[in-house]
Amino acid sequence: MGKMEEFITKQTCQGANKVFPAPPPLPGPATNCRRKGSLMKNGSAIRGNNCAATATRALWDRLFDGGYKTDVIIKTDNGGIICAHSNILGMASPVLRGMLKQAKGFGHRRPISIHIHGVPQDAVRAFIRFLYSSSYEKEEMKEFVLPLLVMSHTYVVPQLKRVCEQQLEHGLLTIENVVDAFQLSLLCDAPRLTLITHRMIVMTCKAVRETEGWKAMKKSNPALEKELLESMMDEEHERDIMMQKEKNRKSNEQRIYLQLCEAMEALVHIFRDGCRTIGPHDKDLKEHQTPCDYGDCCKGLELLVRHFASCKLRVPGGCIHCKRMWQLLELHSRLCIDSNSCRVPLCRNLKEKIRKQSKKDEIKWKILVKRILRTKRIGGAPIFVSSNSNSSP
Repeated sequence: MGKMEEFITKQTCQGANKVFPAPPPLPGPATNCRRKGSLMKNGSAIRGNNCAATATRALWDRLFDGGYKTDVIIKTDNGGIICAHSNILGMASPVLRGMLKQAKGFGHRRPISIHIHGVPQDAVRAFIRFLYSSSYEKEEMKEFVLPLLVMSHTYVVPQLKRVCEQQLEHGLLTIENVVDAFQLSLLCDAPRLTLITHRMIVMTCKAVRETEGWKAMKKSNPALEKELLESMMDEEHERDIMMQKEKNRKSNEQRIYLQLCEAMEALVHIFRDGCRTIGPHDKDLKEHQTPCDYGDCCKGLELLVRHFASCKLRVPGGCIHCKRMWQLLELHSRLCIDSNSCRVPLCRNLKEKIRKQSKKDEIKWKILVKRILRTKRIGGAPIFVSSNSNSSP
C-alpha cells in the first residue's frame, strides 16, 4: 500500500480528502464494442476477456510484443524497460499524451523516455497492453487488479478502470485485499467500489481485522481505522435491533397461531360436548356447570356463535363478527379429519366450497393450516382432535 499511495501522490493531485458522491448504478453496455452475437455479462458486451474482435486484438498484441518502430521507452522499477508507440499511448490516455508533449518540449530525442514507478513491471506491461488491444489475461488481472486500478485512474483510462471495478465486485475481492481495495477506492474516486468494500469490511469485521492490510492501515491511517471501527459498531447495533425485531415478530406469530389452535379445539368442544349454555341439541346444558379447560376462549366463541345465529347480515363480508365466524368455520373444515360425521355446522358444505376456490386463496389457506399444525407440535398440544368423536356419557 505504501508504494501505491506514493505513486498516486506523485502522478495526480486528487487525494484521500476528496468527498466522494453517492455510488452510481452499474455502467450500461459499452456501445463502442458491442457486436451482433456477442455474449452479455454484467451489463457489458464481451467476447472472451476483451471488447475487440479476436483478429484485431491479435494484430495489436503483435504490434506491442514485436516493438515494430517503437519511439517510447517506459522505465519501471528495478531497471525494467518497456517499448511502446507514442501515437497509441497519446490516443489511449490524455495524461500520457501530456507527458509525451512535455518530453518533446524539452528537446528529447527519439526514443522518448517516461517513467512509471511504484507498481510491478509486469503490471505496467499489462496496463500498456490494454492500451493497445483493450484486452487482458485472466492471470494478470487476478494478480495485478489493484495496480491496474491505480494506473487506470492516474492515467485516465476509464474503460480499464471500469473493468477493474467489475472484476473486484464479481470475484477478485477477498478478505485479504479488501482493506487495500477500500483505501484505493477512496484515492481513485471509485464510489461504488468504496460502498462494496466498506460493506464487506463491516460484514466480515473479525476476519478482516486479522489481515496484514488492516494492520498496515492501522499504522499509516489511524483516522480511517477509527471510522471503520465506528461503522462496525453501528452495523452490529443495527443487526442486534433487527434480530430483536425478528424475534418479537416470530413470537407474536407463534402466539397468534397458538390462539387459533385453542379456538379450533374450543369450537369442537362447544359443538361436540357443549359448554355452559350452548351446545348440541341432545345435551343437557347447565349455565353454572364446572368451567371448561378453554376458559375465556370458549366464552368468546359462545358470544360469537350466538351473534352468528341471530345476525341479519350473516353473509361473508356483511358483518365483521360474522366474517370472523365464517373464517373460523372454514379453518376448522380444513383441519377436520372426517367432515361426514363432524358435528360442527357447515363443515361438509365448506369442504365442498374449498374445492372451487381460486388457486391463490387455496395457497394462503394451506400455508395457514401448515403453520397451525406445526405450532401445535411445537407447543406440545395434540394434533387436531377430530370433532366426530363420541362424547362421554
